[in-house]
This record gives sequence, C-alpha cells and structure tokens, in this order.
Amino acid sequence: MYIGRQEWQQLQAGTSVRPVPAAPTSLASLYRRLQAGTPDAPTRAEAEAFLRGEIDALAAAPHDLPDSPDGLLGWMEANTQSVHERYAAYLQERRAGAPRRFFTNRAHALYVLRSIAPTKLVDGAWLYGLVQHWRNPRLADLVRTYVEELGEGALDKNHVVLYRALLARHALDPLDDLDDDLYRQGLIQLALGWNAESFLPEVAGFNLAYEQLPLHLLITAYELNELGLDPYYFTLHVTVDNPDSGHARRACQAVLDLVPRLDDGGEFWRRVQNGARLADAGLGTTAVIQGFDIDQEVLRILRHKARAGSGAHSDYCRVAGRNVNEWLSEPQQLPDFLQALQQAGWIRRGEPAENSRFWKLLQGERAEMFGVFSSYELQVVHDWLRGDASADGQPYTECAPPEGARRRPTFRAALRNGMVGTGAAGDATGLMDPDLDVFTAKYSQATDDEQRHALCVEAMSPAAHWTPAGLEATRRFWQSMTG
Repeated sequence: MYIGRQEWQQLQAGTSVRPVPAAPTSLASLYRRLQAGTPDAPTRAEAEAFLRGEIDALAAAPHDLPDSPDGLLGWMEANTQSVHERYAAYLQERRAGAPRRFFTNRAHALYVLRSIAPTKLVDGAWLYGLVQHWRNPRLADLVRTYVEELGEGALDKNHVVLYRALLARHALDPLDDLDDDLYRQGLIQLALGWNAESFLPEVAGFNLAYEQLPLHLLITAYELNELGLDPYYFTLHVTVDNPDSGHARRACQAVLDLVPRLDDGGEFWRRVQNGARLADAGLGTTAVIQGFDIDQEVLRILRHKARAGSGAHSDYCRVAGRNVNEWLSEPQQLPDFLQALQQAGWIRRGEPAENSRFWKLLQGERAEMFGVFSSYELQVVHDWLRGDASADGQPYTECAPPEGARRRPTFRAALRNGMVGTGAAGDATGLMDPDLDVFTAKYSQATDDEQRHALCVEAMSPAAHWTPAGLEATRRFWQSMTG
C-alpha cells in the first residue's frame, strides 16, 4: 500500500517517540547487534542516538553538494569527469613506470581488504528500511538500488556474498581484533537502515554521496588485478554506479523525487547534506591504505598467536637465554623476541623467505608449525621477511621468478587461462539451508501478497539477504516488483 498521510509526515519530519539513550561505548558491539538479526526497540534507539551524535559531530564538516537540488545532475557529471581525468593521469603514470600508488605488496592489499570488511559486509544496508515502502513511487529508485545491491537474488551478484567469498578465499577472517573505528562507517549504514523512517532525508543524502564514483575504487580494482587478486567486487561497483543509468544517476533522481512540493524552508535539503557528510565518516579506504605498517601487522599477528601458543613449545629451544614459552608469555616483549631471532640468524630480513629458519617452521616440507598461521598471516610474514623485494607481488606459495623473467600474470589473465576460479555463482535454488526451508514453507502458506511481501522484506534484511533464504526472498521480491 502507499504510505499514509501521517506516516509520510513522520518520514519527512524525522520525528521519533523512542527514548534517546547514551552513545555506544563500543562501535563494534552495536554494529554486531544490528547485523545479527532484527534489532529490538532499545537497540534501534541506541542506533538512532548514535546517528544523531554523528550528525551533530559532522555539522561543520565540508561537503561538495550544490547549493540546491537543481544542480545535482551537473554536480554528478562534473564529479564523474574529474574522476575519469584523474584515473587517466594515473594510468599514464603507470605506463611511464610509476610504482603502484596504493599497495606496496600483496600483504598490503590483503590487509586493506580485511580492514574495510566491516563496511563492505553491510553494503547497501542504509536503504533497507525503505524496502517495506516499495509501492511508494517517490521511493522507487532507492528500493531498486537496494535490490540491485543484493544482486536481484543472484548468488554471484549479491555484493555481500561476493565480499564474504573474497574474505574466505584469502583467510582474512575472523575480524575480532580490528580497531573499533573501522566499524564506524558500517555502523552508520546499519543505523540508517534500521531507522530509515526517522532519517529519510539523511538516507537519501547518504545514498547520493556514497553512490558517486570515487577515484580510489578504480585504482583499487586496477592494482588488485595486477597483484593477482580478484577485483570483481570493485569493478562491479564501477559498472553499477555509472552516471548514465546506474546508481549514481539514480541517487540524484531519488533526491529530486523526494524534494518537498511544499515550502519547508530548505530543511529537507539541509538534512540531505547531513546525510552526505555521513558518507565520509570513519576510516575510509584511502585512510586504511595509508595506515598500513607491516612491522605493526606482524606484531599484531604474533600477539594473537601468543595467546594460544605461549605454553605449547618445548624448553629445548632457547633464544637469547630464554625459551619460547617465556618470550610468548609476555606479549609486550614480542618486538624484542623478533630482534633476538634476527640476531640469532633465525630471521634474515631482506632476503628470500626460504632463507629464514623461522619461515621454514611455518611453511614447507615437514614444517613444525604448519597450520598455525592462516594464508593471510603467512603472506604478511612472507612479505615482511622479503622487504622491498615483495613489491613484485609474489604469493607466499610461489618461488620468486628468476631475474629478468616475465612478470606474473594479472588475475584476469590467470582467469582466462583457467588458473583461478571465480567463486560464487548461480542462485539459491537447491542450496541446503534451514532458513531457506522455513522461508519457503511460510511463503507457500501465505494467503495473500501482503503476507508474501512481508516475508520477503524480513529475509532481505542486512542480517539475512546474503543467505540462501535471503537470496530466494530477493529473487521473488524482484519478480513481483517487475513482473
């Protein structure tokens, strides 16, 4: 049904009768509660309070939106042209021999993919709260964008499915030790999605800013491919966010459709600007790229391992007069432990990894610590050992190519030659999943379209849309919208 008069007034005014609790002490904690399932009223209220705090904190932050909605299409076109020109300059620099701008080595790229995961795993979540209003023509572009973020129910197009597959392929999870601020942007997206009826202008403004093509997306895709890592998640966003018929253009049209027909004194547009500011909150991709320190990442990995391994080593091996258990029992001493290993010849920095006795404990024939480190962690240690030579992007599983040999194939070249797989493909039909069984049973028992749509909307939440049940619900929802 269409939104009623009172409901529409509430959507525009952003009113709320819920209590406003204190801001969360842990961004990650609130993020996980909003991501785990349908949140209860206190959790939604906590998310609402968090959003209002973020909006207030960013009130004086700059934005580049035009002075009025009338200039949106020109603004979008100017941004796209600027990005294309800067990307062309980047490509020219690379052809002239410039090094990669973003990723110093393969470990750096994997570190970034892991660090931005809290944002990518809720891709599109800011629009979820509008899906139940799919019959409202003024929200049609926003609902359609959400469904497309979900891949229209296709396993190989759902953005979160693709990113989860990327994480799994390179052992980049679990994410339980990421810095709390890495959850800020994803938390904003979830909080908007679960409180959309109180923040409609902000949702539209966030979507407007977030769906414009950024330069870092193009460079990230280019350099991931160069390093032999699948860039499809990022290239998919380049195509779907295009300014002609994609999400960038649709985001502009959505704002134009929602601008009040009655004079509101510019309040709606001011709130759209607030939403656009939210799109830049937290640690973005470029900040994460610049913050990579391989020495610190090696220490983080070793501290994480020390929790489980501080009592598992024999006493016969001593380094600088202390056994390994003693070194690992005090994580603050790990920098000294690494230094002691170097002085004892166990670690040989700046040489091929296989020259270090420490590496042979982790990888290779009869490696005594085989399986202790994940493939991501091995890549970090491998590149740390090799130093500047790791700029060649060598995976830890391969030997370095002979000097003067042809460079390693890109991901796309390897894909064409059948050297790598593409990951998820197909749809949810036939997949084994208890939620899918529950959904299909309830759907078949529903007595009218309203019940069926309500079931689909529930299963299309940020917590479930990437599951077989959510994919099936999205497919059926999209068929009903377009059929």
